[in-house]
Amino acid sequence: MFDVYACFYTGVLLLIVGSIATVIGPGVKDPIIRTINTEVPAIGISLILLTYNHTVALLTYIAASLIIMMILLRAVVRLEELEADV
Repeated sequence: MFDVYACFYTGVLLLIVGSIATVIGPGVKDPIIRTINTEVPAIGISLILLTYNHTVALLTYIAASLIIMMILLRAVVRLEELEADV
């Protein structure tokens, strides 16, 4: 029983700290570090859902990672296009 609570509360902690670190964190220009910063909340969500169902946790982690990667790659491409025009 303790294992379920530890997994849930660790997930909540990772979700909150990871979200704050991604939003307020240092102004990093490197897209690789930004991607790593967004992976921390995704792992937190997976740990929270892992207390309920393993399949849901895996699917949520994969979906969140893919969506974040698409958004970040689009932002990087957009920034490169803007810098090339200047």
